[in-house]
Amino acid sequence: MRIYSIVDGETEASVGTLLYYEKDKVFFIELVEGLNEWTAPLLLTRYVENGIYTIPRSTSLMWVKERIIPSGRQNIGSILSKHKLKSYDEMKLLELSSGKCSQDSLYIKKIDFLPDYIISRQNRNLHDCLVSENGYIICFFKDGSARKVELSRLSDIDDVDIDKILKNPELLLSGKLGVGGYYMTFDDAYDIPAEVLYNAGDEISIGYQDFVTFVKRNVFDTTESCTRLGCSRQNISYLVSAGTLSPIKEEVKGNLYLRSDVLRSKW
Repeated sequence: MRIYSIVDGETEASVGTLLYYEKDKVFFIELVEGLNEWTAPLLLTRYVENGIYTIPRSTSLMWVKERIIPSGRQNIGSILSKHKLKSYDEMKLLELSSGKCSQDSLYIKKIDFLPDYIISRQNRNLHDCLVSENGYIICFFKDGSARKVELSRLSDIDDVDIDKILKNPELLLSGKLGVGGYYMTFDDAYDIPAEVLYNAGDEISIGYQDFVTFVKRNVFDTTESCTRLGCSRQNISYLVSAGTLSPIKEEVKGNLYLRSDVLRSKW
């Protein structure tokens, strides 16, 4: 993960942090609290007005795209060649311009640490999640709590059609942990922020059947882990030896891993 401070060039104060998960090519913006409609980045003022300071991945990407050369530009090929880029890469183009644009005085500066306010917020990010056939989501959060969320009760989430998800069993059961635990996603198209799930859920003690269902859907063997990560068994062994991936059971014919741990090893 790469970390960049978003700095106001007029005051040299940081208004937020841009996180970039390289392997998944996903951006997140974390704004500092206390911003208002005049001090927040223009595209993000509607979130600040609603007390939301963790910006969804789709809007974070939109903010990035507003500050770089569009992929559809007529001479994009020669521009990429000039900067020795083999393909269109939002992050590399953003770094080339330091994130500056003509609409405001903001720029980005690479840093090598997570600010304390982000570390505190990430306690409410998802550690894992499980979707049941009856439309409930069991959420495990990084603060150690577990909450049960009734999907039908969720509303007013940008670009998420809850009814469509509930009426399509295949789509419903595609629900999985999103990058960085910031959200859960259905078919990698409909995202529900972790904060929404945290606030909407009822804290619970996990029952046995919930646990059994969780294991059935979230445990990978070595072969499936290789498939999900697009790597060899030797790569899996390296991840284990490096402490990035931990088997929950070791066997002669292969180990078993939690799906969320496999996915997290990419971040």
